[in-house]
Amino acid sequence: MDEDDALIAAVAEGDDTALRELFGRHAPWLAGRLRAVLPAADVEDVLQETFLAVWRGARGFRLEGSVGGWLWGIARRQAAAWLRRRGPAEVLLPAVEAADGRDPGDPAEAALSAAEVADAVKVLGPEGSAVREVWRLMYVEDRTVAEVAELMGVAEGTVKSRAHRARQLLRAALRPHEPVPDGGDR
Repeated sequence: MDEDDALIAAVAEGDDTALRELFGRHAPWLAGRLRAVLPAADVEDVLQETFLAVWRGARGFRLEGSVGGWLWGIARRQAAAWLRRRGPAEVLLPAVEAADGRDPGDPAEAALSAAEVADAVKVLGPEGSAVREVWRLMYVEDRTVAEVAELMGVAEGTVKSRAHRARQLLRAALRPHEPVPDGGDR
């Protein structure tokens, strides 16, 4: 059991000092990631909601996952809930880089870019396919190569090659004018 696992266990037992320690360790990087999807003024509020959810849900943490991945999952759900509560008129869509690398200035362009990314994911194959599953675990759930390899029951090299293929396919879908090297589906 590493230090973060021990902190989660202490939080599960009601130790607020452990929660403060966990906050100090993880809030800076969580805030950085949240700034990519939330207005800056809302990040601190969502962080507070995140660690309140950690306090309430620490007993449900399973040691087979990483604490960082678990915290990011909670933070993402809290950010989504925060944006839903703000309502459609108040929601500021995150700036998603457009396919050509430009930062879309207005929310409509950001929404179109987000839709392009969602459509591009379809090139990875049906849900549950090898390449798409590696992409989901690594880039959506923020799991390490070792964790993905263990979850999928494959070698780490296989995970790396599938992740590489996923990046190639997504790049091609988002930038159709660039050729995709043939790498096959491993």
